[in-house]
Amino acid sequence: MTKRKTYTAAFKAKVVLELLREEKPLAQVAAQYEVHPSQLRKWKQLAVEHLPSLFADSKQDQAQQQVEHERRLEQLYAEIGRLTTQLAWLKKSWSRAAPGVSGAR
Repeated sequence: MTKRKTYTAAFKAKVVLELLREEKPLAQVAAQYEVHPSQLRKWKQLAVEHLPSLFADSKQDQAQQQVEHERRLEQLYAEIGRLTTQLAWLKKSWSRAAPGVSGAR
């Protein structure tokens, strides 16, 4: 069994920067750094996709994240409420359906 290679973020950044310069073909960069070309494509795509976030207004981004967090929290509390109601109904139904059987353990 072969051990998977792991690369540091700094190494990935260095390689992706070289790819973005487009001074060498992808295959040559892959051979130079001993990384499979498909992996380099993934790193490059990831870098390009996340590049705009480097220039985003951090306060606006934090506010947006806070709004999303609060929305998700409301969803989760609503789900807890639904599940609590269902549990109470099931306990009540069980006690009526099986008299003499205790639901508590």
